[in-house]
Amino acid sequence: MTKNHDHMKSHRMELPRLIEIGEKNIGDFGRFLESLNNPKKVSLISGTNVQKVLKKSIEKSLKSKKIQFIWHTSKDNQITSLNQMEKDVKKDRSDLVAGIGGGRSVDTAKMISYSLEKPFVSLPTAASHDGMASPFVSVKSDKPHSIVASAPMGVFVDIDVIKKAPIRLLASGCGDLVANIIAVKDWELGHKKTNEYYGRYAADLAMMSAKIVMENSSEFAKKGLDARVIVEALISAGVASCIAGSSRPCSGAEHLFSHALDKIVPNVGLHGEKCGIGSIMMAKLQGGDWKKIVQTLKDVGAPTTAKQIGLSSDYVIEALVIAQDLRPDRYTILKEAKMNNKKAKELAKVTKVI
Repeated sequence: MTKNHDHMKSHRMELPRLIEIGEKNIGDFGRFLESLNNPKKVSLISGTNVQKVLKKSIEKSLKSKKIQFIWHTSKDNQITSLNQMEKDVKKDRSDLVAGIGGGRSVDTAKMISYSLEKPFVSLPTAASHDGMASPFVSVKSDKPHSIVASAPMGVFVDIDVIKKAPIRLLASGCGDLVANIIAVKDWELGHKKTNEYYGRYAADLAMMSAKIVMENSSEFAKKGLDARVIVEALISAGVASCIAGSSRPCSGAEHLFSHALDKIVPNVGLHGEKCGIGSIMMAKLQGGDWKKIVQTLKDVGAPTTAKQIGLSSDYVIEALVIAQDLRPDRYTILKEAKMNNKKAKELAKVTKVI
């Protein structure tokens, strides 16, 4: 043992304590919360549409376990809105914060529970990305990006609710999973170039989540998307990020491309759709099988071109050029490619994204 032996940096893993996946089980939500930490009062954060569909079932379930509740309506992910809702939730003096809905409501609950140091539970109503089980939140700002918050104490999924969401959302979830192939290779690259921490287990788990979609895509094309398989893969991907202690296993250059589009043209295309399209181009840069990614995305019904989600060629080119600048600290294939307008246009054209 050398005297100058470097101690490994502390590495903290915060994982969900309990995950429940069922079908037509929304009536068990109260029992699920009771088994988690037996809360007396909960703050529920969701959008208006979700409240219209699920409010009665959730309230009945909570009342059956004598759990008090207060609803809060999530409108957007702007910092001012989050700050106001945090003040409102603080007044509840609740034991737990639940995010019920798609990405925005779950992200909002995640952020607020983290700030208020309260346990957080995720009840996703759509499987459009891996945020349902991860500790990361998408923030809209000058430089859209993800920040670390709380991993959920529990994740509760009713597959019947997921199936009722538009099929486009499930296809978007597949796009977010395919992105893990790029993210893991970028993480390995970053480790080689900067000696940053690389966790083999987290990387393998994220890659396995991607392979589940890649290997089953032709079956999905024939028989339709299997919501349960996709949900379990998205939860595994979220857990991979929890284990890694960063979004590295699930977020590489393809996510930077998606974040760049969020900056240039907000609210055009779903997160997973943009990550899927980004994955096609980044796979080409990495020397990977980008055509297989194109086929997989086509099989699951996810877009493979900018036009399909209403993006012009100019926006794609600009996003490729500025993507790496959004997170200069994160080493990805874009650091090596050093994008300019000409290179970006060639890449987008050769992969038929534009």
